[in-house]
Amino acid sequence: MSYKVSWHQFTERPQSDSCWSLSTGPDGRIYVAACNERDPGGVVALVRYNRENDSLDYLFELDEKVGDPRDSGRATQCKIHYSFAPSVRDGIMYMATHLSGPPIDLPAYSPWNFWHNPERCFRGSALLAFDTGTDKVLWWDTLIPKEGCRCLLLDEQRRRLYAISYPRDHFIIYDLDKRVSRDVGRIGSVNAQALFSDGRHRVWTTDDYGHLVRYDPQIDRLERSPYVLPHHAPVQTGWHSVFYDVAASPDRQCVYAATWNGRPFLMRIWPEEGDWGRVENLGPVTPPHDPALPEDYFIAHCGGLVFGGDGMLYYVASRWGGAFPAEREAFMLANAPGGQRRVEGVLWRMDPKTLERQEAALLRRPDACSHYVSRGAIDSHGDLYFGHVGPTPVGFFRVAMPENARRKDAHLPLRTWG
Repeated sequence: MSYKVSWHQFTERPQSDSCWSLSTGPDGRIYVAACNERDPGGVVALVRYNRENDSLDYLFELDEKVGDPRDSGRATQCKIHYSFAPSVRDGIMYMATHLSGPPIDLPAYSPWNFWHNPERCFRGSALLAFDTGTDKVLWWDTLIPKEGCRCLLLDEQRRRLYAISYPRDHFIIYDLDKRVSRDVGRIGSVNAQALFSDGRHRVWTTDDYGHLVRYDPQIDRLERSPYVLPHHAPVQTGWHSVFYDVAASPDRQCVYAATWNGRPFLMRIWPEEGDWGRVENLGPVTPPHDPALPEDYFIAHCGGLVFGGDGMLYYVASRWGGAFPAEREAFMLANAPGGQRRVEGVLWRMDPKTLERQEAALLRRPDACSHYVSRGAIDSHGDLYFGHVGPTPVGFFRVAMPENARRKDAHLPLRTWG
C-alpha cells in the first residue's frame, strides 16, 4: 500500500519548540498545540489543520483567552501536554495547559523554587472550553492551582474531566456542571503521560514502578494493582514503566499502550477481565539496545498510537542503524549537527488479529530527525496525523492513507483522552 507523508511546519509560529498534543476534534478535524516552553514568556497557540486549503489555521494564543498574559512575570501558559479532550455530544474541545515556560524576564522556571512566590509561581493549569462549531471560547477556569496538567480525560456521561497534576502527581476530578475540581490523592513522583477509561467508567493510569492504578467512581478511591507491567527484564525493574500513549480498540473492548521507558514495550490490556484486567506483552518496539549504554528516552521512543479506518493499529517508533557500534554512534551524536538524522521515525502498521507488524512509511522532515512523535490522530476522511517534537520550529506529519484504508466517519468512535 502507498502512504503519502507530508510535513507541516508552524511557519507562522517560528518560536514553537514542541508539539505535545494533537487530537481529532468533535468536528472530525485535527487540532494541534504549537507550544513554546523554552523561551522566556513563551505561550501555546491552538492550531487547526485546514484540509480544504492544505494549510494551518492559527486560531488563538491561550494566554489571551484565559487572562494570564505572557509578560505577567509569572511562569507562562506555554503548552498543552496530552490534554485535549473532545466531546461529541456538545461539539466542545476541552483543553488544559501545562507548565515549564519561564517568566518573561528569567531564563528558567522551577515549580518547587517558586511555589510560594505569588509574583513568579505558575497561576495554574487553565482549562478552556472551545466550541468547534462557532470557533468561540465558551468559558475557562483554573483546573489545578499552581500546577500543570500532564494529561486529561473526558467522561461525557458523568460530565467529568480527569487529570494528573505536575509536579505533585495527584489525581484530579473536575465536575463540568459545578465547575469545581477535587483532589483524590497522590499517585507517585513519575507522572504517567496518559489516562484511559473502560466501559464501567473506571479511569486507569500507572504509578512510578509500573503498576496499574485505577480510580473507581463507585467507591471513589484510587486502587493499585499488585502486578508489574511488561518491561525489559532482567536489566530493568518496573521503575519508570509508566504509560506514554494509549489507544482504544475500535470496539472499545481493549486498549493498546506503549511505555515511557528505556526500550519501550507495547502491550494490550483487557481492563474488564478479572480483578485487574488481562495484560498481553506484545514486546519491544525499538531496536535491540546495548545494555552497556545508558538509554536515552528521547531517542528510544514510541508514540502516536492510533487506529486507522482499516482497523489496523498504527504507531511511530524510533530506529537507528543496525549493530551496537552504530547504535552507540547514534546515541553519542544525537544532539550534534546532523547527528539526529541517523535516528528515524518509522510508521508501523499492526494487525490486531494476527499481531503481525509491517513498516508502512518513514516520517521525514527536511531539516532534522523525525523519530519523536507525541500523539497520533485520524480525521473524518481517514488520514493520519502525528505531532512532532524536535528542532524549532516544530510541526506535525500528515499521512494520506490509501483508499482501502479509509471509511466514512473514520474518526468515530472518538478518542476522549489526550
